[in-house]
Amino acid sequence: MTITSTTPSALAGFTSADFEVFQLQGLEERMQGIQTLIQPKFRGIGERLTAELAPLAGKEMFLHIARHARRKVNPPKDTWLAICDNKRGYKAYPHFQLGLFDDHLFLWLALIYEVPNKKNIAAGLLNNLDELTAAVPQDYVLSMDHMKKDCSNVRDMSDTDWEAALIRFRDVQKAELLIGRHIKADDPLLHNGDALLQFAAATYEQLMPIYRLACSY
Repeated sequence: MTITSTTPSALAGFTSADFEVFQLQGLEERMQGIQTLIQPKFRGIGERLTAELAPLAGKEMFLHIARHARRKVNPPKDTWLAICDNKRGYKAYPHFQLGLFDDHLFLWLALIYEVPNKKNIAAGLLNNLDELTAAVPQDYVLSMDHMKKDCSNVRDMSDTDWEAALIRFRDVQKAELLIGRHIKADDPLLHNGDALLQFAAATYEQLMPIYRLACSY
């Protein structure tokens, strides 16, 4: 994928200081770190990604940056941007995420539990299991809970494992389906915003057929 640049300035990448925000104690202190250090970088890379994904998705896409507004006591363990085809929100729709835990950056095609028609989506993906598994490279990972770091390596998953994951996604109310990549916090790639943009865009382009399929149900 070729990224078309509209600005001569380089995008800011992520450094150890961004990941150290999650060591800050207390909701107010950590949220201040997220808002001042991380969210401006989310907006920079997110606006570029949104523009790149729209023609691939065949529709207008919108950037959302997590506000963590419901939190009153416990500070967030991660934070993210989301891109989807709805201007008002993203949680009820298939969407793309880029975000940080304290030890890695994640890139997801995300179908989380708020998606109201996830049973239909799961059934559709089960009916197209060969297409699904063919679309996901071996170095990707799969998660069933966006709030946890745990994930499965795709290279270790059989068709039976994929089927079991999709059945769980279909039948368990809180089960989710997230497919994508993890990048360790100390990976030099994260320091270069333009290189990270290329990497993220290529990841989402690879996952776009699954996104379009999920949106069709």
